[in-house]
Amino acid sequence: MSHPGLPERQGLYSPEQEHDACGVGFIAHIKGKPSHAIVEQGLQILRNLTHRGAVGADPLAGDGAGILIQMPDTFLRREFGRQDLQLPKNGDYALGMLFLPRAAHTRAACEQIIAAVVKEEGQTFIGWRDVPTNNTRLGKGVQAVEPVVRQACIGRGTSTPPKAFERKLFVIRKVVEHRVRALDLPDKDMFYAPSLSSRTLVYKGMLLADQVGEYYPDLLDPDMTSALALVHQRFSTNTFPTWDLAHPFRMIAHNGEINTLRGNVNWMAARRYSMSSTLLGKDLDKLWPLIAEGQSDSASFDNALELLVAGGYPLAHAMMLLIPEAWYENKLMDEKRKAFYEYHAALMEPWDGPAAVAFTDGRQIGATLDRNGLRPARYLITDDDFVVMASEMGVLDIPQHKIVKKWRLQPGKMFLIDLEAGCIIDDAELKAQLAASRPYRDWLDKSQIHLEDLPAVAAPAVAANSALLDRQQAFGYTQEDIKFLMTPMAATGQEAVGSMGNDTPLAVLSNRAKPLYTYFKQLFAQVTNPPIDPIREEMVMSLVSIIGPRPNLLSLDANEPQLRLEVSQPVLSAPDMEKIHKIGKLTGNKFRSTTLGMCYAAAQGASGMAPALAALCSAAERAVHDGANILILSDRATDAAQLPIPALLATSAVHHHLIRAGLRTKVGLVIETGSAREVHHFAMLAGYGAEAFHPYLAFETLAAMKEQLPADLTHAEACKRFTKAVAKGLLKVMSKMGISTYQSYCGAQIFEAIGLNSVFVDKYFTGTPTRVEGAGLTEIAKEAVYWHRTAYGEAPIYRDALDAGGDYAYRVRGEAHMWTPQTIAKLQNATRTGSFQTYKEYAALINDQSERLMTLRGLFDLKKAAQPVPLAEVEPAAEIVKRFVTGAMSLGSISTEAHTTLAIAMNRIGGKSNTGEGGEDANRFKKLRGGEKLSQVIGQGRIERDLVLREGDSLRSRIKQVASGRFGVTAEYLTSADQIQIKMAQGAKPGEGGQLPGDKVSEYIATLRFAVPGVGLISPPPHHDIYSIEDLAQLIHDLKNVNPSASISVKLVAEIGVGTVAAGVVKAHADHLTISGHDGGTGASPLSSLMYAGGPWEIGLAETQQTLVLNNLRGRVAVQADGQMKTGRDVTIGALLGADEFGFSTAPLVVEGCIMMRKCHLNTCPVGVATQNPELRKRFTGQPEHVVNYFFFVAEEVRELMSQLGFRKFADMIGRADLIDMRKGVAHWKASGLDFSRILYQPQVAGAATHHSEAQDHGLDKALDHQLIAKSKSALASKQPVQFEMAVRNVNRTVGAMLSGEVAKRYGHAGLPEDTIHIKLKGTAGQSFGAWLAHGVTLELEGDANDYVGKGLSGGRIVVYPSKEAKIKPEENIIAGNTVLYGAIGGECYLRGVAGERFAVRNSGALAVVEGVGDHGCEYMTGGTVVVLGQAGRNFAAGMSGGIAFVLDEAGDFRKRCNMAMVELEAVPAEEAQVQHAGDMAGELEKHGRVEVNHLEQSDIDILLTLITRHQQYTGSARAREILGNLGRYLPKFVKIMPTEYRRALAEMAATQPRVAVRAPA
Repeated sequence: MSHPGLPERQGLYSPEQEHDACGVGFIAHIKGKPSHAIVEQGLQILRNLTHRGAVGADPLAGDGAGILIQMPDTFLRREFGRQDLQLPKNGDYALGMLFLPRAAHTRAACEQIIAAVVKEEGQTFIGWRDVPTNNTRLGKGVQAVEPVVRQACIGRGTSTPPKAFERKLFVIRKVVEHRVRALDLPDKDMFYAPSLSSRTLVYKGMLLADQVGEYYPDLLDPDMTSALALVHQRFSTNTFPTWDLAHPFRMIAHNGEINTLRGNVNWMAARRYSMSSTLLGKDLDKLWPLIAEGQSDSASFDNALELLVAGGYPLAHAMMLLIPEAWYENKLMDEKRKAFYEYHAALMEPWDGPAAVAFTDGRQIGATLDRNGLRPARYLITDDDFVVMASEMGVLDIPQHKIVKKWRLQPGKMFLIDLEAGCIIDDAELKAQLAASRPYRDWLDKSQIHLEDLPAVAAPAVAANSALLDRQQAFGYTQEDIKFLMTPMAATGQEAVGSMGNDTPLAVLSNRAKPLYTYFKQLFAQVTNPPIDPIREEMVMSLVSIIGPRPNLLSLDANEPQLRLEVSQPVLSAPDMEKIHKIGKLTGNKFRSTTLGMCYAAAQGASGMAPALAALCSAAERAVHDGANILILSDRATDAAQLPIPALLATSAVHHHLIRAGLRTKVGLVIETGSAREVHHFAMLAGYGAEAFHPYLAFETLAAMKEQLPADLTHAEACKRFTKAVAKGLLKVMSKMGISTYQSYCGAQIFEAIGLNSVFVDKYFTGTPTRVEGAGLTEIAKEAVYWHRTAYGEAPIYRDALDAGGDYAYRVRGEAHMWTPQTIAKLQNATRTGSFQTYKEYAALINDQSERLMTLRGLFDLKKAAQPVPLAEVEPAAEIVKRFVTGAMSLGSISTEAHTTLAIAMNRIGGKSNTGEGGEDANRFKKLRGGEKLSQVIGQGRIERDLVLREGDSLRSRIKQVASGRFGVTAEYLTSADQIQIKMAQGAKPGEGGQLPGDKVSEYIATLRFAVPGVGLISPPPHHDIYSIEDLAQLIHDLKNVNPSASISVKLVAEIGVGTVAAGVVKAHADHLTISGHDGGTGASPLSSLMYAGGPWEIGLAETQQTLVLNNLRGRVAVQADGQMKTGRDVTIGALLGADEFGFSTAPLVVEGCIMMRKCHLNTCPVGVATQNPELRKRFTGQPEHVVNYFFFVAEEVRELMSQLGFRKFADMIGRADLIDMRKGVAHWKASGLDFSRILYQPQVAGAATHHSEAQDHGLDKALDHQLIAKSKSALASKQPVQFEMAVRNVNRTVGAMLSGEVAKRYGHAGLPEDTIHIKLKGTAGQSFGAWLAHGVTLELEGDANDYVGKGLSGGRIVVYPSKEAKIKPEENIIAGNTVLYGAIGGECYLRGVAGERFAVRNSGALAVVEGVGDHGCEYMTGGTVVVLGQAGRNFAAGMSGGIAFVLDEAGDFRKRCNMAMVELEAVPAEEAQVQHAGDMAGELEKHGRVEVNHLEQSDIDILLTLITRHQQYTGSARAREILGNLGRYLPKFVKIMPTEYRRALAEMAATQPRVAVRAPA
């Protein structure tokens, strides 16, 4: 399906990669009372969500907005009456809202099809109505693709029962869509039916939020009435006008992203021939294809929901099937509900991803949230029966005294209003009804078979066909596979870690045979959806796999439910595999397995693989027709005469063949292979359809590895640990893409191919993107033949040993590396002696890839100018070096000496260094006179290798990074930046977080990160304030408010679709973009991520450049490329492909002395670069002068190339990809098929900039903080106390951040004296209220707040309590949104009411009191104190390594809600004397009003009473008053949550420094 307005696929731009997010909301009258006021209020909600949308190059071109309402019967009767058309009674006619082509003959053809299909389906076509529109305020690009908007009225046919009318309308619409799509007429793609229903009507388009009512005057008519209004404001990553992609769709409005879309669509198509419906009957066949290719995730989801509802599922039931809550590990879920979900798991895989979905059929309206609670959804109920739900509070100005409830959607929960019954059905009641509606547990007992529970089967004694070594060689095993991959997995139960990136060639460039797996790169979440933490949030994840046929999706009443075979995880042991082979005997032939060989006669060579694949696919189809319902694809027959087809190729070929044959859901697919041995291999087999796999050769290899494994490790235990490592690895790979269940991941194809040609991919890996062509089946077959000949040939080198490998470390006869002993020595010699000639020798070694291909850019030729420019006229090196930056390497990942040396060097040349994640010492911001020693600035005990500083030197890193851990991110840190970089992903491990072990958290690092020495620190995989593109826009806005003079940068990693993500980032007002290659990364990373995630920066950069130029957004942003940048040629190619700036990480470390030992993660770097070990740091020899020399050498090389290319100015070279050609005569046996035309494509867009040339408009002039700063002048100038009051609305975002930036600029992190600036606000605050609030500033809010309250709190005080007019009980209502106090450094926060999910996530030192929290409270917390005076949600304290929390556990079930992996629970002692003392202390506090918390010296009761008393004083909390008045009753109900590492660290500190306190600043 193509969308009018979207450009055709060109270059690297692909319309399939579009993403969107949004603001969503609805208002409804519970009793179903229609009014025009509801329509007006719906439009008002839209206007108040404007900041959640976006505009592109044209300020009048929005991304789409719309409204869904009930059928306005009075209005329609009047309008059709004007044409003398009488409508049947309400409910007996339907209205189709239609976008029609502008070309008259195409439009007429579409209208004729509609009338004909209506008649064919037995309904009555009543007539047409032209919908009035007003396009005067639409942008030119929107007008150019504006459709003709008409309404078609259809009467219910006499043979159609009233209950079947909606179902018939669904069929009519699908048939019409299919016929229009088949037309051979221009403009046909403009046809689209926003709605066709007897109950609902959708008005939408490519509109801004405030244009919907203007464009459609119908909506302003007083007769336009409805009892509900569902609205949506879209934020698309691109700006191309597409009317059909606006929301709402026919049944939903969706805020989020379906990560598993490819698999969901594949599986839905595969069900076609195994699906039947008593309700739809033969009409079911007319619906296919149900989901047109190329639709958005939301449109596809809407189609699936329509099918389920038409097939008989109640609306809520259908939503629970599509987006189930996390049930598998939920110990709090009742058995009936768990049985409901477990039964339905076999019917459909989850549509997985972050999602808040509002849904309606016109009679009911509701909303549901994804299993992990990753999107905001707040609602309120009034005393006059209105419900308002939206992405945030404050979208309508409703008097507080009318509100009876304020709450939120919780993870996996649902909220439903039945307008016909006139009631709200909450989650528990609704799901209890559905769970009890059928005997799901009985059905499961009849049908469910757990493979683990089946009796063991004796395996036949079959001798291996050939020696273990031969078979290992036949599958490409290397010595590194054994040493670096399998040994750690078998010994520790987890995947090995590596460092220093990947400098080996892509598989297609390698001279060596490579496993087919290595030609694919894992995709990962960045910006548009978040990754998941598979360790700390394991409760939402599941590896359960169901093997075998899938039941009929539309069979609601399965009295004889289909049998299902389940495994708890997909890696099958040898005994379990034997059970699959004998499954017929074990189940009385209810399951029948057939084994199909993946081998063919070796004598046929490479040419035999294509017919062997065809035969295998035919055999699979035949086996299914013969009654097999489990297919085992096996390559066990491999021997001297039998050559194995790559298991991945065979798996995907059979999977797609069976999908095309309509048979895939009739059979399970199990892979028995010798090739799979590392996590990536298993992930790929899963992604291309394997429900389970048995790596028999890996298990045999473990048996032969006794000498490499611990002596006491049995083979059975080694296999168990290996399996555990694979399972954990699979969870990590899934979680990178934000996918939580194996069922969703299976067949989801979350990969891109790099170096495989499209003919091969389209045939065998259908739907997988591949963009630079490359090898095909012939070459892949040759690699398989090579290995087979190696195994069974006579080569002496392989007679007794495996190939060395060389992918993970340099080996003399191993894989090629760019960093070799020779290149390292040349570069260090050149920079230390100042020899440009030696540098040229180094550059020649890197640049000349005629003998060994290493990078895509190595195959580029530069087109020299006919007349070179004299070198003297070329821009000087001193200007070019200002475009260079060093990478984001934190002080922690590298030593203080290495980190400061880079900063000094970059400041000397006018470039930029980057702090990395971990804060920066404020001492480094000082101006230096010259002559000081580094140790005098930083501290005597903090430098092991000293350095004398020059006049004009600066230690300040100009780029301050904001990563997911937010360590050390204070208001002062941000205000000291020239650029603030948001690290969305890291080249070495995109989609993953990180961990700094406690032994690397020295006193200095702990100080910088506001942590405790010796306590480990965790960086979460996602930023918990970026779950979507509009969240990123919010963070950019927050940071820009704190430091308006800094540019805001976003770091992305190259992958398919990075260009469209980049376009969204620019629309989110980023000033700067970094595109990192997969090969970069200096930090620790799991080996599968280091090798198999992300793509080359050449492709990512080119895609970004092309997409931004197509969007006319390129001029707004500076673009940086990085990833194994080494030479001036690299820089030149980067510039020609579109980069303004260039990042270098590994090369400067090599200049500083790194010798690529790849031991960074072990803290054993022998040259003092990447270690915190004081003795090793003394060996550091790097000097700023060496780094300066390097960058000037690179710049001089660039100048020479500019001269040859004919450029005087660097800026003129940016984006000139026309000056690159592919090297001629490449004779490489694999790489000769590469095609770079898509990389080198240049979009032709008149007037579009091709490099950074204009400033972003951040809209800071609208900030409320300008007024706050004006009223606080005396406080800022002379610390004079000020107090004032103001009103606040949801559109006032980031209140207090700009003011705090002003405080930090003047007074640093210490800020102002307590309560110097006291601001009382009234209303609903927008997002990020009190972000980075500085010490001395108090924000007191009477009302409520949205997400991200107190983000980065830097010593200030936040107080929030409900309006005095409100009648609600605060402790039973929501007061603040999700992710409160994220990355808080210090300060206080008192919330009278309940907060949402992830309260105090990554809190470093703030004190907080709240009256209830959602799931994941205190996640990753490292310091501070949290008191919860109410219930806490699930997974509390996950990853919590520091600080203390207290939870009032009145229900006594907190232990079930707490993640006990890193904490212990303690009772709070409450003896009579202590209670009396506590009461006295509370009185003292009231007199003095000063708070200080000391975890070493204060008792638990003192801490609790201090904070609860404060909470009562500031908020007037009745809950706090009740507790303080009844201490004897309440204190025993408090549970203390104490991290075990933190307890140890405190004990050590108490022993060594008994008077040193760990304090949370007040």
